[in-house]
Amino acid sequence: MTRYLRLKRLALLVLVGSVSATLWAQTPAAGLAPERIAVIDRALQRYVDDNTVAGMVALALRDGRPVYEKAFGWSDKEAGQRMTTDTMFRIASQTKALTSVAVMQLVEEGKIALSTRVGTLIPTFASTTVAETDSKGGVRTVPATRAITVRDLLTHTAGISYGTDPSVAALYQAKGLGPAAGFGWYTADKDEPICATMERLGTLPFVTQPGEAWVYGYNTDVLGCLVEKASGQPLDAYIRDHITTPLGLKDTQFFLSPAQRDRLAAVYASGQGGGALQRAPDGARGQGAYVEGPRKSFAGGAGMLSTARDYARFLDALRLGDTLDGVRILGPQSVKLMSTNQVGTLHSTNGLGFGLGFETTDRFGASGMSSEGSFGWGGAYGTFYRVDPEQRLVLVLMLQLIPNSTDVREVFPTLIYQALHTASEPPR
Repeated sequence: MTRYLRLKRLALLVLVGSVSATLWAQTPAAGLAPERIAVIDRALQRYVDDNTVAGMVALALRDGRPVYEKAFGWSDKEAGQRMTTDTMFRIASQTKALTSVAVMQLVEEGKIALSTRVGTLIPTFASTTVAETDSKGGVRTVPATRAITVRDLLTHTAGISYGTDPSVAALYQAKGLGPAAGFGWYTADKDEPICATMERLGTLPFVTQPGEAWVYGYNTDVLGCLVEKASGQPLDAYIRDHITTPLGLKDTQFFLSPAQRDRLAAVYASGQGGGALQRAPDGARGQGAYVEGPRKSFAGGAGMLSTARDYARFLDALRLGDTLDGVRILGPQSVKLMSTNQVGTLHSTNGLGFGLGFETTDRFGASGMSSEGSFGWGGAYGTFYRVDPEQRLVLVLMLQLIPNSTDVREVFPTLIYQALHTASEPPR
């Protein structure tokens, strides 16, 4: 390459980066009624002023562009560190979306199928058991009536809980799972690979027979182990190589690099009875082991960190159901399958369903103002997301509050919907 061509290429890269930075820096009114944006600002600022939320980042994309992006309050109140739009957050169960996409990529490649028996890849799942409680309160362990499949795990119908149920809690605690972890889903402080943890889980009884009920628990952590087994890569490497790097996500990962540590928001807890918030203690049971942890456990159900911008871009790729800036992480039929109710009324009898990794809105009004066909979920630290294909909308709310006794996750989407223009630019 000649010197002239090298300089020309460098100039083009600088220009593209400048345009991209400008796009994210602005908060254009297109898509939201300008006079209604102040309503959003006031409502979210009130949580900070009332000292019920230390800080948060709220982001809405419409047609792939940011129509609302603002940071409120503090990322570390005691240190006097303001929240910014590039603050990093523990996303807990929002990790499940990335792991579920990874699984569907492997399905598309023919490396596994939705009907694949989990026990073919994780031997302890070849013959699972269930804890049954009789009418007198006694517990007995019986064999599962059938094998657990990949589909069961994606839909949370495998009968696998977080081990907090009275019928199994003591057994899980003895194996270093469930209540022993402080939070049932937390494994960042474990000095072992996630597959070692999940192989131990397979020896424990579950709480319902496969396919009989919607039970929230370690399902997606098991899927993370399956990704490792089927791909031959650690889960962090697989997600990096097949999802985050192709999409240009630089802040979505397990654990922090030294350069990112000052950007991680502190964890707080709602006060008793809805009172003023309190800072969570240091260590694995409060602020977590994402900085100084052993860095061995890549928990597909709850272990990642991200920013509002990164996570919204990932979701926008799903909203489009095809390619985003020339990158395709899943085909449109796979996205449709994931975002369509696959469990009937097992998850809810009031218009909410569950697809392959996402809660689905099957009736307008079942989830606030979200359109029928919307899908999303949230995280234990108070984070929230929703994808609304009908409105061409992606919503992401990031905060660090556990437990979270506020209603901000319900209020935020309503604030965005009330400000929408009925007409906007045509969909991409």
